[in-house]
Amino acid sequence: MTLNPQIAAVTDRIRKRSEATRGAYLDLMAKAASNGPRRGHISCSGQAHAFAAMGEQKGDLAAGKAPNIGIITAYNDMLSAHQPFETYPNLIKSAARAVGATAQVAGGVPAMCDGVTQGETGMELSLFSRDVIALAAGVGLSHNVFDAAVYLGVCDKIIPGLVIAAATFGYIPSVFLPAGPMVSGLPNDEKAKVRQKFAIGEATREELMAAEMAAYHGPGTCTFYGTANTNQMLMEFMGLHLPGASFVNPNTPLRDALTVAGIERAAAITSLGNEFRPVCDILDEKTFVNGLVGLMATGGSTNLVLHLPAMARAAGVILDLEDFDDISKAVPLMAKVYPNGLADVNHFHAAGGLQYLINDLLDAGLLHDDVKTVAGDGLSHYRNEAELKDGRVSYRAGPKKSLNEKIVRPVSDPFATTGGLVQLAGNLGRGVMKASAVAPERHIVEAPAKVFHTQDAVKAAFKAGELAQDTIIVVRFQGPRSNGMPELHGLTPTLSIMQDRGLKVALVTDGRMSGASGKVPSAIHVSPEAADGGPLAKIQDGDIIRLDATSGTIDVVGVDLDTRDLAVADLTGNGNGVGRELFEVFRQNVGRASEGAGVVV
Repeated sequence: MTLNPQIAAVTDRIRKRSEATRGAYLDLMAKAASNGPRRGHISCSGQAHAFAAMGEQKGDLAAGKAPNIGIITAYNDMLSAHQPFETYPNLIKSAARAVGATAQVAGGVPAMCDGVTQGETGMELSLFSRDVIALAAGVGLSHNVFDAAVYLGVCDKIIPGLVIAAATFGYIPSVFLPAGPMVSGLPNDEKAKVRQKFAIGEATREELMAAEMAAYHGPGTCTFYGTANTNQMLMEFMGLHLPGASFVNPNTPLRDALTVAGIERAAAITSLGNEFRPVCDILDEKTFVNGLVGLMATGGSTNLVLHLPAMARAAGVILDLEDFDDISKAVPLMAKVYPNGLADVNHFHAAGGLQYLINDLLDAGLLHDDVKTVAGDGLSHYRNEAELKDGRVSYRAGPKKSLNEKIVRPVSDPFATTGGLVQLAGNLGRGVMKASAVAPERHIVEAPAKVFHTQDAVKAAFKAGELAQDTIIVVRFQGPRSNGMPELHGLTPTLSIMQDRGLKVALVTDGRMSGASGKVPSAIHVSPEAADGGPLAKIQDGDIIRLDATSGTIDVVGVDLDTRDLAVADLTGNGNGVGRELFEVFRQNVGRASEGAGVVV
């Protein structure tokens, strides 16, 4: 199938924009790769330190003739998504030995949960944890004794941070090994109803707790299609997972077999063999465009509008919001997974999932097939779905028809003719909106502004009866420079109740709203942020704001912002408590949200 002209045009624009940075990156990677197996170049004393605990495999490591695989793990047992990784290192080491390789845990990276820290002080460290993860992975791999790396991570900032690290060490192969989603519990829409009832006093805290515990009930990722599961989708569309690996439940025979197969593949593609496949060759502009296509086709998390530019920048590829917008116009919405629909990711996987979508998008010319992946040359490898045969992973052709058209549909008959995200630009700056979750009749909202500097202030005003009219709620000084850009997902019940009461309501913020953002129109990531002199700092109560997702605009109407002074917020309290003291250097040096809000890239 001929590549869609708009996909081709965006790809060419990215390639031209990135020509200098990508070229410089590849030159660095080639120079690093030319040094040969890493551990052969360190001192005998250094090698002795590195191999001292490896028992009978010391000789293999010292000889340097067998591949040594570094494991970067985000394991902790507080978070369900990462708890399954507890058993992975031993399984990985055993699988490596079976193919004549070795494996060592190179280091651990932090994995925090935005679900736990929603509305809490710790959320102000969340976005910055992405850069910490990249740094920590870099430290783990800095010993320079690995021929390939495998990355154990799933959730919101973990995968983006690990991809940044993988790109930095792009001269060796990288394989990403997921843990999978928890099995389905209380449906997400039923959980959301209890949250809304609690917000207006119609449900007790005990009822709320029971609903939450029934929804989040076991090992694995949350089952809604938020940032964690969007990350997993991306790893397949970008060829960093093995085909069919993303949504297999933890602690199942197929899950373990996929992990073993991932290690076998990592060992096969090092420079010591005949299939050398460094990850720098995978992470090119076509691969990132494929990731953008997957994001739009599935209605994925708005957080990836921050993460994809940062990940790409680490590989010398420069993405812009216009790329997201133009690809969204070319790619139809093919999936309805909560919060965009009632199904969870397990239902999505059963209905045909990623293999169905990739197959149909390739046939429609909406994906680049001529890419490198960890599975081999060509994204067509990912048309196939994994199955267990005699205890090992086997592949068969994935479904060519949807098994449930309430959940996934073909390109020819999608849920919407355009993708999930819209760029918004105007005299208030640049931002994005997750239009796929919002009813079409709410894509245009024009109403008076009510300005707040915290989400708690919004909740207090609602409880006091001050938000009983059409309102565009402006929550500013929530950007990365202000306070680390915490998610404002805690506003979702309040805003949903206002909308359900028949009010015109929208949110405009320089903060984040998360992959679980729902049905209320929300202009998020508005950049420049208020603390960086952005126009949001000049908005006053009563100003008329027009948010128009159909034309891609966001403006204050009838106001000359140049005549106004910037509002100043007292941000001194953002610098201490629950670790915030340690991140002052991050707040001072972070980039703009429109460029990925990066510190290390």
